Amino acid sequence: MKKDIAEYVGRCLTCAKVKAEHQKPSGLLEQPEIPLWKWEQIAMDFITKLPCTSSGHETIWVIIDRLTNSAHLLSMRETFTTDKLAKLYINKIVVRHGVPLSIISDRDSRFTSRFWQSLQKSLGTHLNLSTAYHPQTDGQSERTIQTLEDILRTCVLDLGGNWDSHLPLIEFSYNNSYHSSIVCAPFEALYGRKCRLPICWTEVGVNRITGPELIQETADKIAQIQQRLQATRSIQKRYADKRRKPLEFQVGDHVMLKVFPWKGIVRFGKKGKLAPRYVGPFEIIKRIGPVAYRLRLPDKLSCVHDVFHSSYQLKKFKWMSNYTLSKNL
Repeated sequence: MKKDIAEYVGRCLTCAKVKAEHQKPSGLLEQPEIPLWKWEQIAMDFITKLPCTSSGHETIWVIIDRLTNSAHLLSMRETFTTDKLAKLYINKIVVRHGVPLSIISDRDSRFTSRFWQSLQKSLGTHLNLSTAYHPQTDGQSERTIQTLEDILRTCVLDLGGNWDSHLPLIEFSYNNSYHSSIVCAPFEALYGRKCRLPICWTEVGVNRITGPELIQETADKIAQIQQRLQATRSIQKRYADKRRKPLEFQVGDHVMLKVFPWKGIVRFGKKGKLAPRYVGPFEIIKRIGPVAYRLRLPDKLSCVHDVFHSSYQLKKFKWMSNYTLSKNL
């Protein structure tokens, strides 16, 4: 009888909607491949809702090279059109570093617009957009933004004035700070030598390397950076996987979808604290990757992107024999 009760509760839709999950999140850590060269694979995101400056700027566009960690910070207005963003991108990034092979970003409306996607397609750049409500996909940008916001607060508190006037200094400071993941500063990783400053002229020196020696040294530095990144990523994966459990779904399985990322955006059932923890069940119609799945969502959720990460968001649902789809949601 005890086994039958446990089986019944495990297949109860109401229980699946309201019961909290106390197990390890599912899905082991999946990492993007290490880039082969500088500024071939980049990541980008926006820092928004900043105090409006005298120039009318309240947003920073952060663009990062995934290999060297070097970054460019572009101040802009929130109301910039995708046409202006494209011009800014070409003038500040493409002119300096060439056209990247791929871009990792979140699903900001500016990155999902037809103009931006057609522009990148014409340039030959592949867009890798994050799954719905899973900012960890663009974790490198998110971590960089945390650091930049701390530097910004410090500059505003100590120096005062508009934050955009400090932005060149902040970018310079970030690109010349030591990064443990590459065991050097982004400037040194990008240009193959330390930045020449008044405080370290004697360290940099005046030695010049030319010809084949320069090419060989640059290639050696890139190989070293890749090895350091691989070592850092291995440590990160071991640490993350200790707190996760492997779990895979198959096409045709039905899963419950966690509600909490949608508070204030989409409402299901009762509002506030008594809202269900999960909604569904929804059918998996395609497997996008080891931990990402496309769901068959109803028309009322057409505004929500239909690809989700299994970690924290999906929970397998077992059908009852007398359950019908009409009870969905």
